[in-house]
Amino acid sequence: MGKIEEAQEILKALGMPPAQQNEISALTFLALTGLKEKDPWKNATPVRRRIHDILIFAKEAYGKDYAENTRETVRRQVIHQFEQARIVDKNPDNPSLPTNSPRTHYAIIDEIIGLVRGYGDIAWEGSLKRILGDRQTLWEVYRKKRKSRMVPVRVVSGKELYLSPGKHNELQAAVVEHFAPRFAPGSKLVYLGDTETKTLYMDEELLESLNIPVTEHDKLPDVMLYDSKKKWLFLIEAVTSHGPVSPKRQYELEKMLSGCPAGRVYVTAFPNFQEFKRHISNIAWETEVWLSEIPDHLIHFNGEKFMGPYK
Repeated sequence: MGKIEEAQEILKALGMPPAQQNEISALTFLALTGLKEKDPWKNATPVRRRIHDILIFAKEAYGKDYAENTRETVRRQVIHQFEQARIVDKNPDNPSLPTNSPRTHYAIIDEIIGLVRGYGDIAWEGSLKRILGDRQTLWEVYRKKRKSRMVPVRVVSGKELYLSPGKHNELQAAVVEHFAPRFAPGSKLVYLGDTETKTLYMDEELLESLNIPVTEHDKLPDVMLYDSKKKWLFLIEAVTSHGPVSPKRQYELEKMLSGCPAGRVYVTAFPNFQEFKRHISNIAWETEVWLSEIPDHLIHFNGEKFMGPYK
């Protein structure tokens, strides 16, 4: 590996998030250790540099020519995270300097310098383990903070799932926790999507038993529930900006589920009346509408029965 790749490996080993394992992060790290391509890691030295100096080093030592307006990106997307992870200190010889001072500079802390000098040696893993044993990595901190913002969903089995943050996923959680026990009691969660990970939960065995093609899960509705007693499959779209069960969407789902023996119950979930009114003209007949702000009621779109599958 070249020096940039090795620096990326070190940043990864130190538990930096993926966004701080990129090329500009590696070059910043190298600039602050003073190492050029052919320099051994044992020569690492805590060089104090301004962000402007880091960009000059990247160009002169590695031929990476970044525009001057990249400085703010380095400050916000690299240096700040290095500080949070206790990899660098800001103005170590003059901590009273304000951030916007033209003399503001950064230096890698001695503990990290001591560690990287042994990179590639037989003792590297042991030294890394000792340092990580005394500190929580930034990646762990970010993951915990992220989890604290996530939307918990408790399913019938008692298992708790975590949806990524956002209004859409909050509505999906409401469908599982409030719609299901009221209008699909005893049903089993078949599928639960996520705006970030696409699929959060999928019962592949149940999908297969219902003859639903698992390979097409990206076309499935946001939430699917199955009532094994009635043999009803609830197909629920959660809408916060777009995507109700429209005639077109219903046709697509019917085509995909042509081999499924279960009766289909189509539901569009909205957070409130305001969102519902925005989409009312695009909702298919013979479907149901549920609003999480009034969870005890359904709005039925015509048909000869209140709720149930249609042949």
